[in-house]
Amino acid sequence: MAEEMLYTVKEVAKLLHTNPGYVYRLRDAGLLKFMRLGSLRVRKATLEAFLEKYDGMDLFDPFDVKPLTSNVEEDEKEKKWE
Repeated sequence: MAEEMLYTVKEVAKLLHTNPGYVYRLRDAGLLKFMRLGSLRVRKATLEAFLEKYDGMDLFDPFDVKPLTSNVEEDEKEKKWE
């Protein structure tokens, strides 16, 4: 079977281990480009370029992207939420 070339919002969310609402925030912030073919779709190459571009970045708030820090206090807060 041919590899998927286009992904829906739901499929992108699954691939990124997040939820569709967050994927919409990435789109609204202009970080991830979509096209509308009935429903919103993102090209596989676009998703791969997004992942490459933002590797090592903190995308918790897509409207305030910053370099990922190795702040021990922040790491400890995250562990409490796991």
